[in-house]
Amino acid sequence: MSINYSAKMVGLPHLFMKENILIVMPAYNAARTLKSVYTNIPPNTINSILLIDDGSTDTTVSLAKKLGIKTIVHKKNVGYGGNQKTCYREALKRGTTQVIMLHPDGQYDAKDLPLFVDALKKSKSDLILGSRFLEGRHKTPFYKSISIRFITALFNMVLGTHLTEANTGYRGFTRKFLETVPFHKNGNGYIFDPQMIIQAVYFGFRISEVPVSKDYNKEASSPNLQQSILHGFENLQLLVEYLLHIFHVKKADFLVK
Repeated sequence: MSINYSAKMVGLPHLFMKENILIVMPAYNAARTLKSVYTNIPPNTINSILLIDDGSTDTTVSLAKKLGIKTIVHKKNVGYGGNQKTCYREALKRGTTQVIMLHPDGQYDAKDLPLFVDALKKSKSDLILGSRFLEGRHKTPFYKSISIRFITALFNMVLGTHLTEANTGYRGFTRKFLETVPFHKNGNGYIFDPQMIIQAVYFGFRISEVPVSKDYNKEASSPNLQQSILHGFENLQLLVEYLLHIFHVKKADFLVK
């Protein structure tokens, strides 16, 4: 089920600060955008920030430390999904109750964070997805828009969901969700994100959506046309694996705890 929240909501009450809310930033060569993303985070919405640097070759790490952001560094690049695995393992180790992933490359607006905080509090959902299509606040290339809508329609048909965007990288999670789904079995690339949606459905978690802005700036880490096509086929393969699993034809490893 999808629940939509107005993007006009701002300034959440101070009582939310009593909750242990952690922003995780999976970073790779984000030195040009990190400061602006960090300074745009609304005050009084979170407790702490954790940046996981995935072997950047620029000054991301030194800048993060200069900004006072807690930072963990991968000695070698392990990929977008591999970075998230560290994000969530560390969040659980720190006793976090709610986690929100914010990309430090500027493709998502940090000012939308209160929407995730509020949704985690009010919707009783365990996975919150930020959708660029709820209010049309995006600058998505035409080919990407068509492919994302097509993949989302397939996800809805197979999973029985009512999502407006399946391929979003702006997400919020509850501790219960991260403790339950075997995210450590997910892929280390972009396939990690759709696997989490399928896991949410398979393990019976409720999904909600909030409207977010999306900007494909030149510094943003985003798949190119060739990668997008490949990722589309990966999504199709995932859905087939899910169907084979639920009909007891062949087990999908990422759905086995």
